[in-house]
This record gives sequence, C-alpha cells and structure tokens, in this order.
Amino acid sequence: MLRKTRIILAAVSFSFITLLFLDFTGTLHTWLGWMAKIQLLPAILALNLGVVAMLAIMTLLLGRVYCSVICPLGVMQDIISWAHGKLKKKNRFRFSYSPAKNWLRWFMLGLFIPTLLLGANAVALLIAPYSTFGRIATNIFAPIYRLGNNAFAWIAERFDSYAFYSTEVWVGTLPTLIASVAAFVLIFILAWKNGRTWCNTVCPVGTILGLLSRFSLFAPVIDKSRCRKCGLCEKQCKAACINVGEQQIDYSRCVACMDCIDSCKDGAVKYAFRCRSFANAQDDKGRRAFMASGALLIGATARAQVESKLDGGLAEVSHATRPERKLPLVPAGSLSLKHFENHCVACQLCVTACPNDVLRPSTSLHNLMQPEMNYEKGYCRPECNTCSQVCPAGAIHPVSIAEKSS
Repeated sequence: MLRKTRIILAAVSFSFITLLFLDFTGTLHTWLGWMAKIQLLPAILALNLGVVAMLAIMTLLLGRVYCSVICPLGVMQDIISWAHGKLKKKNRFRFSYSPAKNWLRWFMLGLFIPTLLLGANAVALLIAPYSTFGRIATNIFAPIYRLGNNAFAWIAERFDSYAFYSTEVWVGTLPTLIASVAAFVLIFILAWKNGRTWCNTVCPVGTILGLLSRFSLFAPVIDKSRCRKCGLCEKQCKAACINVGEQQIDYSRCVACMDCIDSCKDGAVKYAFRCRSFANAQDDKGRRAFMASGALLIGATARAQVESKLDGGLAEVSHATRPERKLPLVPAGSLSLKHFENHCVACQLCVTACPNDVLRPSTSLHNLMQPEMNYEKGYCRPECNTCSQVCPAGAIHPVSIAEKSS
C-alpha cells in the first residue's frame, strides 16, 4: 500500500512539474506554479524558509521522500529504471548492494556549495537536480511536445476546427542544448543500468538530504529475526543501499521507495519507527558532516540575499542579430544583475513561459544557461509580467504591470 501511494504521488508530482515546462499558453502556471517553488534549491535561493523547514522536517520524519516523490529528476530516473525492468522479467531483480562512494559524494557537494558561495553558479547548476531537469524539459521534451501540438493543429485545421493552434518550435542556445543532451544521456544510462546512481553519487541535494535521513524517525527496517537473507529486497533496491549479508540499510542513500517492503515474502522489511538501537557508529561521523554542510548552506543562503521574421507580429525585420553587450539585460523584477545571477537556478522555466521568446539561455561562461533578454525574435511586452510570476527562486521578484511600465 505504501509503495502504491508513493508511486501515485510521484506520478502526479512529475506530471505537474513537467507540464509547467511544456505549457506555452501560460495558463498552467497559475495553478501549478507552486510545484516549482517547493523544490529545495529554488526555495533556498529565494529564502523561502518555510519550504526549506518543511522539507527538512519531512526528511527527518520520513526519510528521503523528497527524492522519490517531489524531485522530478529522481522520478524520471525511476521511470527509466522501471521501463528497463519491464523489458524482461529477469531485469526486475538486477540490483545489488554496493558500498557508498562517499569520496565522490563529498567531492560533488564540496564542488557545489563553494561555487554557490563564490558566485560561480554556472558550475554549481550543472549538477543541481531541479535545474538539470528544467533544462532537459525545456530543450528536449518541450520541442517534441510543440511538434506534437502543431501536428494536431494541422489536422484540426483540415476539419475547420481551431481547438489547437500552431506555435514556434525552437531549442535553446547550442551550449545549453549540448549540456541538456549530455545530462539526459548520462542520467538515462545510469538509471537504465543501476537505478538511482546519480542521486547517490552525483546529486548534491541527495547528499544533503542523505545526511538528514540518517536520523529519520521512520524508515524501512529489517527484522533480523524474520529475515532469511534471501536477497529479494537487495535485488529490488535501486539505491543499492540494502546489505542483506549484514541485514543493514544505508539510510543516507535510501530514498524510501518502499520497493523492498513489497518484495519481501516473509514480512521482514517494514516501514517503522526507528529506535536508538538502529543508530550505528557512522551516525557520529554523519552528524559532524551534516553540521559542517549545514554551516556552508547557511552561508550560501545568507549570501543569496530557427528564427521568426516578425518583430512581435507588427513590423517585418530580416536577419536580426543581437548586439554585443558588456552587461546582459535581465527581466523587470530582477532588482540587480548581481541579485539575478546569485539567485537564478537556470531551470529556464521563465524561458518556456515567455510569450514573445525574448528570454534565451546565455552562452557566456560567466552566467552560462541563465536567461538573458534577447530581442532577435520580438520585444518585451509592457503588459506582460509572466517571468516574474513563474520564477521559483526569487531571481525575478513579482512585479505588477504598473511597476513595469513606470
């Protein structure tokens, strides 16, 4: 029952967040925009302490359910892994326990937090999960979605129906497209072969939440008196965190997917309250690591205070090119260029939502893949404040039409 509930919630969450990046009408953001704002990194950069506290408390209570239900990149890996398991029955039990690659986890976290502190967001956001999924959805999924929409529009027009209308199909800048495709291919291969390898070796958010989940009150627990060491739970664990030989679970890597509970024929694995006896010597090391990472996060949070030929559909232009600028133009509501660069997570949700295609990913190494204003395809409408409404990280503050026009 717990596994089915988790799958339903994950499917709904993944569908909602994906639709945010696919929608080109701007209507879904009114109803589903909150899905982007409950992602951990945007909440931290937006100083949305309520959301950060909620996610931290949820992890301390229930384990890494954020990774298995809320994080779209995590759910995408589950979908890929599930598809592989459906190809052949023998693939259903293809996982096995492997020791945690802590050196790699700490290296990636050590790369992620200092680059945020130093303002080198282009490096940090290459491995941030929400940002990575946003770029994949915007540069790979969205063009396919728009092609499908245009096909339906063409068919509907043949029957004098205008239930669909055509929209322009485009992808981001070449560096952004390369980064998106490379990330998708790498994550696809890892998930296809080994399940949650990305989450437990590369993802900095997974490492941070893993430190919290060591002390979660509820988690999958192995009843040693009933366990026959048959290995079914280990073979179903896509996080590779169940050591059947020693009847132990690495809670820093467990994503609370509940697959192990359903696979156990003897009822030896249950989602239950963890008493103090389940703590081990690693907890002391984990506690010290958590405090060190927490201090760095507090510091980061504190610091975080093919082309159309019509210009907006009004005047015909030809071969418009972007002039070279010393400083990029940022949307109204950005407060300042420094504030924008320090808070933007490069998820490109605003790029997808921009009705005139004015926002485009940057190709500059300084602010790589963060959006810039580009007037090659149209102009920024004075009556439009869409980007300020959809930004989940506080890079673009909500601005009214009157404020933008003044």
